[in-house]
Amino acid sequence: MSKQLTRRGFFKLSGGTVAGASLAALGIQAGQGATAVAAPAALRDHPAPLPKAKGARVVVVGAGWSGLTIAKYLKRENEKLDVVLIDSRPSFFSCPMSNLWLAGMVDLEFLSYSFLDAAKDNNYIFMTATVIDVDRGSRKVYTEQGTVAYDYLVLAPGIDYDYAAIGVKDPEATMAMQINYPAAFKPGSEHISLKRKVAEFEGGTFLLTVPSGNYRCLPGPYERACLIASVFKKNKIKGKVVLLDANPDVTIKAAGFHAAFDELYKGYLEYHKSVNITGVDPWKRRVKSEFEEFGFDDAAIYPRVRGAILIEQLGLTDPKSAQKEAHIDPLKYHVVGDEHVYVAGDARPMPFSKSGNTARTEGQHVAKVIAAHAQGKEIAWVSPNTTCYSVVSADPMEAISVDAKYSYDGKGFAFADVKMVEKRSAAQGKLAMEWAKGHFRDMF
Repeated sequence: MSKQLTRRGFFKLSGGTVAGASLAALGIQAGQGATAVAAPAALRDHPAPLPKAKGARVVVVGAGWSGLTIAKYLKRENEKLDVVLIDSRPSFFSCPMSNLWLAGMVDLEFLSYSFLDAAKDNNYIFMTATVIDVDRGSRKVYTEQGTVAYDYLVLAPGIDYDYAAIGVKDPEATMAMQINYPAAFKPGSEHISLKRKVAEFEGGTFLLTVPSGNYRCLPGPYERACLIASVFKKNKIKGKVVLLDANPDVTIKAAGFHAAFDELYKGYLEYHKSVNITGVDPWKRRVKSEFEEFGFDDAAIYPRVRGAILIEQLGLTDPKSAQKEAHIDPLKYHVVGDEHVYVAGDARPMPFSKSGNTARTEGQHVAKVIAAHAQGKEIAWVSPNTTCYSVVSADPMEAISVDAKYSYDGKGFAFADVKMVEKRSAAQGKLAMEWAKGHFRDMF
């Protein structure tokens, strides 16, 4: 599926993976529990240590931009709903704006927040736990802390990486990739590792990659390449960033990024397009493509992404999705055949941008959908909004941007109302910071 978006137009986004799918194709019956990952017997009848529900309970799994927004806005839509947000992480670290942290432009506190503060300030419950299984028949979520009964369930677990798509299938090699050359598009330890890599890099080739498919944050890899190159340029490191792109060109804001590559980072950033990676040797530090090989001294290798493995384990994968995303009604967000289970954020199958602003505006709508359903009502589909600022220069801080919505014609989705600013400026950089501060304030 092509995602390249230019100033002069937009490409049609395929709706084949999300339209016209049937429950029978998924191989389940309405109301049937998914037990692909069976919870231990000791946990199946052991309630988690939570207060008794004071109203219809909505359990939200995954506290990223999507889950945090849905939890907050469910309470805003109907304060009588009993909302429980579950995540295995003890605190929040933002992937959006993290490239600025890698380049020393913001501090760690700018990206890190307390789930507990968000729960307290927005009047819902936060539970640190790992989801093991879901029984949709009895409407129970199983965690290592015990079971949580629900009236509605929202799954927002995000993405996982598909290393096999770049020819890395051996478990030992996959683990070596994850530990030594993490992609750093799943927030937390991966970013901390990459920050250290950039700070300690002494010279040579620093390899970055852009995957094919609908990956998380379309402009993110290009912004990262610019900002890491800016660090090398500022510190006069005798090295360069080599960016291998699986796509035929920069996927979004192409003119703005190419201008930054050519005008700001000549000699520090080398861009290669249409590089289909077929294998990686993490020990010899070699990347193999269909036509050539690339060596590197250090790297952050971003493979193709897929819907979080939890979606597959629960038997909710869309059989038509090449990236193993969820099988849901594309306009109502509920699992096909089950109007009490919803999937939102980057695990959805619709070809929307897998970005923070998209997840957040979508989350506000999903909260309205669930609150309406709880009252026996329906609301019409509303497009999420993709607003994205890409910082391409650190000093001065300059950015480019895109703002877009989506349309649906009954068969598929397309970009709509696209506004692009591809001439970098300090004014756009200032807007990027204000955008981030406003979103963090809202979620927390």
